[in-house]
Amino acid sequence: MRLFAIRPLVILLTACGLWAQAQPAARMPEIRTNGAVKQLFVDGQPFIMLAGELHNSSASSVTYMQPIWKRLAALHVNAVIGTVNWELLEPEEGKFDYTLVDSQIQDARRHGMRLVLIWFASWKNATSSYVPMWVKLDQRRFPRMVVKPRPDLPQHLASMMGATMPAPNLTPLGEASMAADAKAFAALMRHIKQVDPQHTVIMMQVENETGLLGDSRDRSPLAEAAWAKPVPAALMDHLVKNKASLLPETQKVWGANGYKASGTWSEVFGTDNFAEEAFMAWHVGRYMNRVVEAGKAELPLPMYVNAWLGPQPQMDQPGQYPSGGPVARVMDIYHAAGPAIDLLAPDIYVQDFKGTCALYARSGNPLFIPEARAITGHLFWSLGQHAGMGFSPFGIEDMKEDSQLAEAYAFLGPMLPVLAKAQAEGKVRGVLFEPDQTETVSLAGYQVRFTSSRTRIQLDAGQAPVDPAVVRRQQPVSDSPFGPPPPDTRPQGLLISTGPDEFLMVGSGLMATFAAASPGPKITEIGYIDEGSFENGHWVAGRRLNGDEGRPVLRSGRFGAIKVKLYRRD
Repeated sequence: MRLFAIRPLVILLTACGLWAQAQPAARMPEIRTNGAVKQLFVDGQPFIMLAGELHNSSASSVTYMQPIWKRLAALHVNAVIGTVNWELLEPEEGKFDYTLVDSQIQDARRHGMRLVLIWFASWKNATSSYVPMWVKLDQRRFPRMVVKPRPDLPQHLASMMGATMPAPNLTPLGEASMAADAKAFAALMRHIKQVDPQHTVIMMQVENETGLLGDSRDRSPLAEAAWAKPVPAALMDHLVKNKASLLPETQKVWGANGYKASGTWSEVFGTDNFAEEAFMAWHVGRYMNRVVEAGKAELPLPMYVNAWLGPQPQMDQPGQYPSGGPVARVMDIYHAAGPAIDLLAPDIYVQDFKGTCALYARSGNPLFIPEARAITGHLFWSLGQHAGMGFSPFGIEDMKEDSQLAEAYAFLGPMLPVLAKAQAEGKVRGVLFEPDQTETVSLAGYQVRFTSSRTRIQLDAGQAPVDPAVVRRQQPVSDSPFGPPPPDTRPQGLLISTGPDEFLMVGSGLMATFAAASPGPKITEIGYIDEGSFENGHWVAGRRLNGDEGRPVLRSGRFGAIKVKLYRRD
């Protein structure tokens, strides 16, 4: 339930807003190419988000959030993903209440954090539950999608979402809906520009997990008319112009009917579920682009859209996952429909984390993970292997201050400038594998073979190696896919080339062997190994490791860093 601001709070926030307007404006956050990758720049410097997303309803109450900010600081997050609900921002058409927005900005700034705001508006998890009542009640002005029950799409979706009653779902072809959403979002961005010249808010997520559940496309009268019309020229021109570089998924759905350059949707793409998904992706993407354009006209912050993933196991058909949402297979269509959208971001709750990252790191799309479970191996992999802009577990306020994630954030925070530089120069790799496996990484003229340090320590002590299958069976398992997970015991970390024949290893449970893989002397030996840590982006050496400790090893159970200097001889 919403708690309305009392008069002293209104006075305080008004004063803060006036003070903010008097401050010099900081440099606009932006996503730009830096060396080999695209990075988020804040205050003119690359910014990697060690973030967390709040539960959906947390930010709807100033009072509820008060103790949470202190907890977030103890988790060492440098960015928080909060929410702005259209129904609370514009409860009456044309009348706006910015109390909840202002409180998030002020509290994030007070605790030294940056803020990403989700615009919960026309869609949230493939429904329109966050639209204001004046939108819900006027179905003539704001028409809804129509779903035709399909025997090939199991109707398990309501129970999966925890829903007990039908939820409203606006059609993306409703021009009045699109205009109302865009107008409200523009008002929000205009207000943020006025009260936040420091750019505490660094990025916006527009809508949330858009699309249609229960059918592969909308069957409303507006959608039926659009389906029978020619595919828009803007989409056809984009596909024809970029035919050689289109993703395999696009090639398949377009090529099935012979790569036609014009025609109706069914003539160009066919009539199967994936053809209808292409139709939905165009119209949903066009809708969100309109909202993004309206917001950027007021304040051009970076803006992204996020995806409920699909296809995925047991949800392999459009409609079992939201059809028309920004899943990786329709990335080309989104580039045509939404040129103002800066990136498509995956919400990753599936088992194949590595594969999902790879799908979203294509076609120039920078990787940002706005929702995931708090699994530290995934943090290291996304930042190291794909130059990720950030990692953000959902329900961050549920995490304990002594959690593995908090430890990882605390360790990584001081070294983010070094990591950002390595990302831009292509000198970092992610490392993540099962304890009974190995992983080989190529970097800076060396082949680096990683094994589990746990096995090495056991062998040194004369113990039999632990069976990884037994370890996994003994670990606690969370019943919820969204709750805090058990500690991630896999070997994990980063390998960074810091100079000629010099590497930084960061993480846990890793042991490395180095072999020359470039012209020159073939025998590789260790010159020295220094243990250390980072302070304000600078390496602080600790012990010089030698003798019994003179191996490139990061022990399990805690995060650490070592710098390894090599030399080569014949």
